[in-house]
Amino acid sequence: MASTSKMPSTSEDDLEEEFEHFDDFTLASSWERFISEIEAVCRKWLADGTKNLLKKDAICLNISEGLYKVKADLKYEMKSYCMEYYFGTLNDGKGKDWSCVLHDLQLFFGVNEFLVIAPQSASGVVLDGPEASKLLSAVAIALSNCSSLWPAFVPVHDPSRKAYIGIQNMGTLFTRRFEADRIGSQVPVKLMHLEGLYELFVSKFAFSNEDLSTHLFEVSFKMKLTYCTLPYDEDDDDDVQEPEAGSTESGGSPKSNHHNKSQWDDDCPWSEWYSSEDPVRGFELIAVWSEKAFESSLDMAELENASPLEADDWLIFPCLSETLNTRSLFFFSKSTWYQNIAAFLGTEDSDGKRIGFASQLRLLVDALEMSMEAKFIEDFVSEHSGPETLKSSAVIPPPTVLDRVLKDLFHEVEGLQLGFSDGDHKNSRTIKGAPLESLFGQFCLHALWFGDCNIRAIAVFWIEFVREVRWCWEESQPVPRMPSNCVIDLSTCLINQKLHMLSICINKKRQQEQESPKCGEQKKFPSHVKEETQVKRCLSPRDGKTQTSSGERESLSRPDVVKDSVGHISNSGHSDTVKLGDAKHSACIRRGSAGVVGSMMLLKSQQNMHAPFTQEPPVMTEDMHEERLQAVEALGDSFSFSAQLEKDILSSDMSAFKAANPDAVFEDFIRWHSPRDWENNDNMDSGASHDNAIKGLTVEWPPRGKLSERMSEFGNSWRKIWNEAPPLPASEQKPLLDPNREGEKVLHYLETLRPCQLLEQMVCTAFRAAADTLNRTTFGGLKQLTTKIGQLNLTMAATLRCLQTSNLSIDTEDIQDLKRLCAIFEHVEKLITLAASFYIKFMNAPRLLESIFNDCYNFYAPRMGTGSTASEVKKDFEKKQKVGRREREIAASMLTTPTANQSWRKVLSMGNLLNGHEPTLREIIFTKHGHLSENYYGGHAPRGYQHELETYRMYISGTSNYLSVALAVASCD
Repeated sequence: MASTSKMPSTSEDDLEEEFEHFDDFTLASSWERFISEIEAVCRKWLADGTKNLLKKDAICLNISEGLYKVKADLKYEMKSYCMEYYFGTLNDGKGKDWSCVLHDLQLFFGVNEFLVIAPQSASGVVLDGPEASKLLSAVAIALSNCSSLWPAFVPVHDPSRKAYIGIQNMGTLFTRRFEADRIGSQVPVKLMHLEGLYELFVSKFAFSNEDLSTHLFEVSFKMKLTYCTLPYDEDDDDDVQEPEAGSTESGGSPKSNHHNKSQWDDDCPWSEWYSSEDPVRGFELIAVWSEKAFESSLDMAELENASPLEADDWLIFPCLSETLNTRSLFFFSKSTWYQNIAAFLGTEDSDGKRIGFASQLRLLVDALEMSMEAKFIEDFVSEHSGPETLKSSAVIPPPTVLDRVLKDLFHEVEGLQLGFSDGDHKNSRTIKGAPLESLFGQFCLHALWFGDCNIRAIAVFWIEFVREVRWCWEESQPVPRMPSNCVIDLSTCLINQKLHMLSICINKKRQQEQESPKCGEQKKFPSHVKEETQVKRCLSPRDGKTQTSSGERESLSRPDVVKDSVGHISNSGHSDTVKLGDAKHSACIRRGSAGVVGSMMLLKSQQNMHAPFTQEPPVMTEDMHEERLQAVEALGDSFSFSAQLEKDILSSDMSAFKAANPDAVFEDFIRWHSPRDWENNDNMDSGASHDNAIKGLTVEWPPRGKLSERMSEFGNSWRKIWNEAPPLPASEQKPLLDPNREGEKVLHYLETLRPCQLLEQMVCTAFRAAADTLNRTTFGGLKQLTTKIGQLNLTMAATLRCLQTSNLSIDTEDIQDLKRLCAIFEHVEKLITLAASFYIKFMNAPRLLESIFNDCYNFYAPRMGTGSTASEVKKDFEKKQKVGRREREIAASMLTTPTANQSWRKVLSMGNLLNGHEPTLREIIFTKHGHLSENYYGGHAPRGYQHELETYRMYISGTSNYLSVALAVASCD
């Protein structure tokens, strides 16, 4: 205040200055300031409402149920506290008693939204009793000032006890008080049974020294029993025998040398390559008794002896493996030699588990990226050559492993059915790879597991593979897993086409060796000559298309058949070499005849036209077609495209036709081979036909027609070939396909194949073969998974198309696209494994199978490949599915009767046994409704108050090892 000696002061200024510096000491108490701070925070939350809180800083605790919280930091004296407000977006005004996603306090006391205030310490609980009471009182006063009905809780005692005290203002008349605590050990035997728990609840409101079991108290009762199946991969020491040492080092097929212990997926298609960890760790079966009224402890004892199958509702949900949430799905190899060599090379995971197709495909893509650095596959074999990155990391399996793999590929294929389309997805055929059961398809699958699928191991494997193929060629042994006939499928990869070509060449070479005639033996038709009915080709030099005579003339039959008047061949008595019966043509010899072509006759000699035996058309691979196309383009306009492309075939057919019809002219060949190029003249006078009919002739002669314009033009290429073709039957002609030359060309291609070209085809084939293997899984025809598999094949076809251009570069995005494809493949592989596991367990309950899988699919599929962290998504799947009464026996059968040697077996003491198993968790809710009566919390209810209220509520959960009790009491204060 200013001195009065220096300046005269006025009374108004003094009063104003005093008011400006006036301090209000009505909130001077620190506890009252603390209450004011709590009140301010609560008013702010109340004013914002749930919608605004969600937009600000609310934290989601449970995605499925929509539980959120907001928090505020407070200080009282020297201590810091955190006050949290929990609220839900799906509140319907009524608590869900048995929801697995409720907060502990919601489950304990049946509240929806609430406050929790706790110290900011390591324990997060209040260890001092007076401090807890004072803290709870401060919150209660603040909420009362705000006219809020939120219940408030304070955690007390040790954190492991989950103990709370709480209070709730329920208006002007009533107050609810809450207590919760837990016994962690030495649970009294009486409290293990329903009878003792009933009496515990009754003791809270019945003040009597007499035996409570003799009194009748009407109490509402709900119960939930949870049973857990034994983990499916848990070992039984008495039932499982360890394999003898060294047993995996000798013999055995790669696909039959399994562990002595049977695995859950032994019948699954991927079991030939690896054994997957069962994604279903077990099941929780929940039996629920809905609210019922009981009056005595004897009723409780009777209920304890009831079967869980009599419960009002049954729920089930699977306990799934953590691998469904992680980025990679780990497996261990079922093929024993692969597992042993993986341990030898140090390529196993730290847990001794290996991964499935997806991760192996990822390694193969890495090998593809590295293969572009070399020109020859041999560059990767030597330890002192190849890229620097290989010298320290790439390893090669021992020769014993290589021998076993080659044995499986080439020698253990007896009785193998080459049904390339069986089990393959229809969309997988758009992928330019090899079929699953083909030799190269199996090679690619073996390569995924050979060593650690590095480029060096693949190089060694390929070189030995080609050596085995060459041995088949040199020894004229059939190529295993490949057909020796049929038309080469140009939609497959080039390596598969080459192996098919080699198999055909070996077969023809073997036939040529067997067809060498011996003394006294009848001459056979060579292998390159058609003996059965064949559809002839009609080659058109103008339109450039290869046409068949189907619909224009009938197919040819065997030599003992000659066509009738409608064009069918009937018996003519001709053999391969026949002298003409007419004396005028006694010097002519007919050779290679397959029979008379109906009523057709030769234009010049009027002899019956004979159809010749012709050679089989040569099979060609994709690159052979490209070579012929390039040759045609190089020749310019000398010949039209179709004529040049099929010149050898056309010349062979003309030679055979000349041999079977010595007096034939070019027009005769056209009438037989290409009827479309013979134009009938319908405009000519029909008098001759009428005269012939009068004379009794059935065939009009001479035929009224001419060659088409393109066949009659000057310099026609077909006529030139006709003039040059010698009259030779097909049996004496040079084969159109030289098996020796083509076989050596195939081997040269395989031995000189560039690494990048090999890996490109391996990647396409490996993806296709792995997808087709998984597609053979039996999973009950689940629609969502069927759609997912179809989408995967279409995605693979689109992504792998870049490998068919042979212009792949490390600097492009193609490698990254392939790695992303591996991630997509991994997600589908997980879902297929999960569906297969469910099907094995629920094949007799299809509705339950579909419902459970759909729940899992809807939970996991959106999270796969999103890159979400563990804190962003909920880890555990907890969606329950209701079990029908007819399905309960199937669900209960998963709880097998416990054996005496299982360490997890406990003394049965809780009752309500299911197949000899006691519940792993029992939860009970006792409630009592009625008018408020005198109790240790408050006095009598006001006069005239007739409203019935839930006066007492007790939640009890536990087993024989622990017991949790939460009590809520409503009173009139």
